[in-house]
Amino acid sequence: MRPSYSIVVPTVGRPQLGALLSSVRATAAVGPAPLEVLVVDDRPFPAHGTNPPLDLGPDPVPGVRVLRSGGRGPAAARNVGWRTARTEWVAFLDDDVVVPPLWADALAQDLAAADPDVAGVQGRIHVPLPGHRPPTDLERNTAGLERARWATADMAVRRAALQEVHGFDERFRRAYREDADLALRLRTAGWRLARGVRSVDHPVRPAGHLASVRAQAGNADDALLRALYGRSWRARTEAGPGRLPWHAATVTAGLTALGAGVTAAALGGRDPQTTRAVAVLAGAVWAGLTAKVSAERIAPGPRPGDEGHGAELARMLVTSALIPFAAVAHRVRGAWRWRQGLGRSVPAWPLPVRAVLFDRDGTLVRDVPYNPDPDAVEPLPGARRVLDELRGDGVFVGVVSNQSGIGRGLVTTAQVDAVDRRVRRLLGRFDTWQRCPHTPEEGCTCRKPEPGLVLRAAADLGVLPAECVVVGDIGSDVGAAVAAGARGVLVPTEVTRGEELTRAPAVAATLDEVVTLL
Repeated sequence: MRPSYSIVVPTVGRPQLGALLSSVRATAAVGPAPLEVLVVDDRPFPAHGTNPPLDLGPDPVPGVRVLRSGGRGPAAARNVGWRTARTEWVAFLDDDVVVPPLWADALAQDLAAADPDVAGVQGRIHVPLPGHRPPTDLERNTAGLERARWATADMAVRRAALQEVHGFDERFRRAYREDADLALRLRTAGWRLARGVRSVDHPVRPAGHLASVRAQAGNADDALLRALYGRSWRARTEAGPGRLPWHAATVTAGLTALGAGVTAAALGGRDPQTTRAVAVLAGAVWAGLTAKVSAERIAPGPRPGDEGHGAELARMLVTSALIPFAAVAHRVRGAWRWRQGLGRSVPAWPLPVRAVLFDRDGTLVRDVPYNPDPDAVEPLPGARRVLDELRGDGVFVGVVSNQSGIGRGLVTTAQVDAVDRRVRRLLGRFDTWQRCPHTPEEGCTCRKPEPGLVLRAAADLGVLPAECVVVGDIGSDVGAAVAAGARGVLVPTEVTRGEELTRAPAVAATLDEVVTLL
């Protein structure tokens, strides 16, 4: 029996997404098809309205579902995908790869060959490069994916393993280092990782002239890994040596030259010879280190007479001067955030619970559909006790509530406000209170199971969504938790459907039991 799998594709709406889905459709036609393809739309929610629909290509792929994660980065988007999937294996694909026709067959071989202690099987990545000239810096950097360890451009992982380590660490907001961190935590938990026989094509996508400078933002993520795993983080994550020491030396020389030059200018004729000497020497060191980096990046690239040589040469000279300063600035920013900013101890993933967000009707108070009457509010057994216990432990408490009766014209905003005030009088103070007044037809980003209410509550409290637990009585409540990156707990009532119980990440028989699951 072949292992079952789903495909998860995080995306920000790149135009390459349609080509990927078309290639998935083609491979599924000749090999074992995925149970479903979960496309996680990670575009940030606009301030007004919604994003335009994703371009899924001219031929819809059977079984495709689009989920939304609210612009929290690829780690969070992948978590939304695998937590929604219900298959033994989850195959992660980047939205700018293309799978060959026999990819599904090769994936089935890889999964069938995986021993029980194998958590993940990485596919091989092929980056097509031009044959008529040497590759550019961008092309060479993309080709580095062919040697990458545990890259999620094509990585199949067991759901059981992901559940054990709680998936990707969502503090990694860029497509950088989140896969290395996951691989390390899986291996630390006793799992093995393997390489398979399947492969994908990863074309070089267009990028701006300063792409290599913008890429230095990953140094802030290196600071997080350093804070989590200590000085040996590079060896433990198989990340390679890095160039930060050279960048730091270049920046030190440049700033020293600048400082000495400014001092010499300020002193004028009273300038001691040593100040000018320091400026000249430091400037020479900066120029030498910058020239060294420029030469190393220019030498493997296009030659004079090759297409694009002049533009590439200019780009390398400019960015080689900027990269060290960008790299050091991002590393300092990351070090401040993950050391001084949060104290000397950075918590491991998953993060401790700092907030519990409750659905209102059917969870804290008895469900009276479209209730306009404050006198009809009746707290459910144990609600006040549980809330007071959480408050006493220093945990934030809040409400996230769908109130589509407002949008349907069945109750007024003033009536819902009055009911909410009655709930607060009976159950005590809440640290945040978020509600959605929209109907399902309006397609908003806040109505559960969309993540908007949970994301707003987390932002209001100043906590990360991963530090929140959402408690409710129906599937849309835990669905909102999954979409937002929070933990979800279902407390079933007579309206809870059987499939909602089956799919819930955690179930508590009573509100009192919720506290034991935190």
